[in-house]
Amino acid sequence: MNEITNKQIVQKIFSALAKGNSKPFLTTLAENFTWIIPGTTAWSGKYIGKKAVQETLLAPLFAQFATQYTNCAQRILADGDHVVVECKGNVTTKSGAPYNNTYCWICTLQDGKLIELTEYLDTELLSRVLEAPQPR
Repeated sequence: MNEITNKQIVQKIFSALAKGNSKPFLTTLAENFTWIIPGTTAWSGKYIGKKAVQETLLAPLFAQFATQYTNCAQRILADGDHVVVECKGNVTTKSGAPYNNTYCWICTLQDGKLIELTEYLDTELLSRVLEAPQPR
């Protein structure tokens, strides 16, 4: 697929995420999908495989949210198999703290599926507001 198609796929994902609908994102994940969070936080590392991403990253993360999570793209740039998204998440945690983070997602697509996502974010906010996940 070309960069125009890849950008359209990511635009569709973010159109839904802006409304709190994660289904298009989840259905676009390849079975061998890898999510990378650089840094030294308890959340940092590589989550390998769609099932592992859902169980060890997304489930413990979303369990801390009291409100509907939304993520709005500010800018989407595409180059071949890579789509870069500058975006802002918005949610309130069960502790009552706002978790409104700013992200840069570098997405790699193959045959219409997301195969890798590297997420850059405010790690200080992540560590301050969210409880650490269980050790993997």
